[in-house]
Amino acid sequence: MRRAAIEGRPSHERTSARRSYDGTPTHDGMPVAARNGRPLSTEISPGRAEQRYPDAMTAAARTDSAAEDRPGNRTRAGNVPALERATGRPWHEWLRIFEAAGASGLGHAGIADVARAAMPAELQNPDWWAQGAAIAYEQHAGLRVPGQSSSGGFRVGASRTLPLDRDAAIEAWDAAHGDRAEHLGHAAGEPRRSRTDKRSFLRFDLDGAGRVEVAATPKGEKTSLAVSHDGLADGERIEEWRAHWKSLLAEL
Repeated sequence: MRRAAIEGRPSHERTSARRSYDGTPTHDGMPVAARNGRPLSTEISPGRAEQRYPDAMTAAARTDSAAEDRPGNRTRAGNVPALERATGRPWHEWLRIFEAAGASGLGHAGIADVARAAMPAELQNPDWWAQGAAIAYEQHAGLRVPGQSSSGGFRVGASRTLPLDRDAAIEAWDAAHGDRAEHLGHAAGEPRRSRTDKRSFLRFDLDGAGRVEVAATPKGEKTSLAVSHDGLADGERIEEWRAHWKSLLAEL
């Protein structure tokens, strides 16, 4: 039986922006916007955003809707409602901030920098939220389509909550699916396990279809088991892959 090998987690993955949030995401992919049961403050750190992007913050204070009238694919990213709840700022105000900063010409890192400067001072994981805000803007402006990463590839994911601890959840996945030779016609590489202080992982490559990470994050007495599939060449099969991962999670 092919089982996952233990491996150390590469340092570049530990520090990647999309993994900077170690809490449990909500159903729409964004963290819960509360601390100790209280809504997070929406106060911006004094002078920080205004000093770095004065034009953007001035535009955000206006009541005009010019930002919403610009050309683009007008895609409303799925994470927008959670972003609005967490930051206390409606989406049209975020659009004004991005537009005034010339975000469409800044690239992903620059857009995330604009978003980070405008995040509330007391918001937990502001860097992670800034990444989400940047992605939402890029989708709105037609710079990327839903499911597309900043590198141009595509990703898809699915998750399920299990009544197990995190290591037992990874073991359950490995026992049920670790021997699979392929997924939707793509040969599966050898599964590899690793863990940090907060999460446990199982990873494997798919021949011609990117790489897969199964991550187990404690959620009280239960565990959120999330499958993240990165490196798809295009978005044509995203929903097919999503259904596939959901079906495998449902078997646990």
